[in-house]
Amino acid sequence: MGSRSLRRQNDHSAGAHIDVQLPGGMERSYSLLNPAASTATYRIGVQRSPESRGGSAYLVDRVRVGDLLRVAAPSNSFALREDVPLTVMIAGGIGITPLWAMTQRLESLRRHWKLYYACRTRDRAAFLTELNQLEQTAPGRVVTTFDAEPGQFPLPLAQIVAAQPEDAHLYCCGPATLLKAFEQAAASRTAETVHTEYFASDQAPARGGFEVVLARSGRTVLVPENRSILETLIALGHDVPHSCMSGVCGSCETVVLEGEPDHRDHVLSARERASNRKMMICCSGSLDKRLVLDL
Repeated sequence: MGSRSLRRQNDHSAGAHIDVQLPGGMERSYSLLNPAASTATYRIGVQRSPESRGGSAYLVDRVRVGDLLRVAAPSNSFALREDVPLTVMIAGGIGITPLWAMTQRLESLRRHWKLYYACRTRDRAAFLTELNQLEQTAPGRVVTTFDAEPGQFPLPLAQIVAAQPEDAHLYCCGPATLLKAFEQAAASRTAETVHTEYFASDQAPARGGFEVVLARSGRTVLVPENRSILETLIALGHDVPHSCMSGVCGSCETVVLEGEPDHRDHVLSARERASNRKMMICCSGSLDKRLVLDL
């Protein structure tokens, strides 16, 4: 997994997201589209999913101009390194949203960048007009493919990754299949140069059956087999930050004081997981009978 050094910053930097609170206790994370300099508004892109769990359906079908929505301050678990010689971005479908913010930021800084954008069809591709305009100003920076259209092919990820200099930083966002292929292609690169952001998890959450000690109160809680740590704490009335409930947003990151977590998230890097100093309590469990958390 890529570097996650700027997690949970209250800033509006490229790659940041906001958590939107919706009716029925739903909370969903959406990447900010507008440049960091545009602090008067937050702009998000929402794709209406046929398999919506309620978030995208509500925002697309029901929200209208003038409605009020409660949102959390921006945070960033997919932060852009602005000081590197080359930034290479790979987007799949709606995964373009954080990368579009990065593209705008890099362009304003006059940095070297390249974007590969894969979508099923061009009519489903966001920001295509704007990206084509950027490509016209400096050809060779934007590569698009629409693999459901005649004569089009999937992105050759292995070739793309292999062609990048060692000091380039690579960012990928999109469906889990794209991210897994990207991670495999980039496995031999220095971890600090590889950055990913998942919109949904492809891992099953860890099972309960262990105790959690809440260090600040000294309370011991039994996590049932059919519940996560987060679900258990919420049911007991604890107010714990959370959003995606599947280990992709970083909102529920918690410090581990004792015990070995069973990591199931897509946020922590391999080094962070190995340290066992923090975990995502929405999806991760325990490999020990007892965990002590800084809660």
